[in-house]
Amino acid sequence: MNIRIIMLTLALLAGAMQVQLWLSEDGRRKTSELRLAAAEQRQQNQVQRERNAALNAEVVNLKESREAAEERARSNLGMIGKSETFYQVVPAAKERQPR
Repeated sequence: MNIRIIMLTLALLAGAMQVQLWLSEDGRRKTSELRLAAAEQRQQNQVQRERNAALNAEVVNLKESREAAEERARSNLGMIGKSETFYQVVPAAKERQPR
């Protein structure tokens, strides 16, 4: 008779643990939400890895190539080289946009 009571008690405890696992806030629902959040974070990490790789390639290019640095200076800073001539094209009066 004692073994039956012990088995019944263990079965009830196992059932209570299953209810807690499936229905509680920290159970299956929370695990599912955490898995989704982890998947989204992995996707964001991949995007950032790709961005970092592109930036790293640009840094290496700027460090190793004088032409790349000069091109960057021309396009971003408006600089010109010693042997270059700067030309500014101004549209005719008819083509100008009114301000």
